Amino acid sequence: MAREIARISLPSGALMPVVGLGTWKMGERAREREREIAALQLGIDLGMTLIDTAEMYGDGGAEEIVGRAIEGQRDNVFLVSKVYPHNATRHGAIAACKRSLKRLGTDHLDLYLLHWRGSVPLMHTVAGFEALRADGLIRAWGVSNFDRRDMDELLSIPHGSRCAANQVLYHLGARGIEWDLLPFCRSQRLAVMAYSPVGQGELLKQRALRSVARRLGITPAQLGLAWVLRRPGVVAIPKAASALHVRENRAAADIELNAEVLAELDRSFPPPTRATPLAML
Repeated sequence: MAREIARISLPSGALMPVVGLGTWKMGERAREREREIAALQLGIDLGMTLIDTAEMYGDGGAEEIVGRAIEGQRDNVFLVSKVYPHNATRHGAIAACKRSLKRLGTDHLDLYLLHWRGSVPLMHTVAGFEALRADGLIRAWGVSNFDRRDMDELLSIPHGSRCAANQVLYHLGARGIEWDLLPFCRSQRLAVMAYSPVGQGELLKQRALRSVARRLGITPAQLGLAWVLRRPGVVAIPKAASALHVRENRAAADIELNAEVLAELDRSFPPPTRATPLAML
């Protein structure tokens, strides 16, 4: 029997599952919509109740897919969406969030993120997020694709310390955040959300990963995902638009990697030895 998926506590006290459902590139093709909705619903049934989306994905189409998938079970879902940087002024963020809520068919988000940093001053974005939080339209807010310098600046402005999470690219082939960003987020009790935890499939072509996975009797994707999930305070949001991949991802949450396997992966995919620019997709 599968174990219940672990959760991490945000500063607000909310509990976020450590593995969920990503929706990047969903909602783009009408013929795929029913299959995508079914995949999300299966994930929820299997306990992966964290769903991550954004107004950018499918130009709102992914949010509409998610809205369909969570009909009648909103209270069982931890819902995350993201705002475009050019919409992230104080008033723009509020308006964008309301549009997202309408597409999602809900009255609140559990977490609302700035998708990446743009030209809008952070203090204006934070003011918009705080207004949304005060009005109950969001429970918490955070950022995405912020490096250590961005985080330092964010936490220095009024209410910036209320940031709950940073969503960044993280997988075996992109370990740069381990140098300083990941330890910093842990010290501040900020959740790290790993997007593309198997490198959009490119990582799965690596012979070293495939060899270890074969020996363990799991898929390369499950190995890559289990590796990300081994770290405290890290959440993974792999996309899975098919029932097979959803079930594989759920099983990965129960995989424990021993020290020998982790050391072998470190040899093939070395951790950083210096600060590097934040990797992004």
